[in-house]
Amino acid sequence: MTIAVSVFQSPVGYFRLQATESGLQSLHLNYVPDDAENIESPSHPVLVMAHQQLQEYFAGSRKEFSVPLAMQGTEFQLADWQALQTIPYGSTVSYKAVAEQIGRPKAVRAVGMANNRNPIAIIVPCHRVVGANGSLVGYGGGLAMKQWLLAHEQKYR
Repeated sequence: MTIAVSVFQSPVGYFRLQATESGLQSLHLNYVPDDAENIESPSHPVLVMAHQQLQEYFAGSRKEFSVPLAMQGTEFQLADWQALQTIPYGSTVSYKAVAEQIGRPKAVRAVGMANNRNPIAIIVPCHRVVGANGSLVGYGGGLAMKQWLLAHEQKYR
């Protein structure tokens, strides 16, 4: 299995993307490319599609992603990440609501941990999950990035 890697420059920093022929495996936030790294357009079809859709998202014209995903995780994590993909653009839900959606209403903390391990940030929108009182709590890219992403989606809603 060949793994292709690319770097995407966004308004909130660089992302490192990794894909196989079956789909996108990861999108890591806050990536710091080194001088030797190629930041040009990728040639791998999944990465080309991911770059295009991310450009459209940041331009405000894409509200849903259709790039194929190849996430690997536990059964619980996969259920959580699937639920995250149903949160509408520009909306937020609580960790409790996600736990209830996947049929584990008492697993609020486990949902938080699964979100923390989300391998494909932004495309699998864990930034749309907030505390029960609406507060911004936890985000792999930092709370400033989470706030920026939510404000961006509100602007183009």
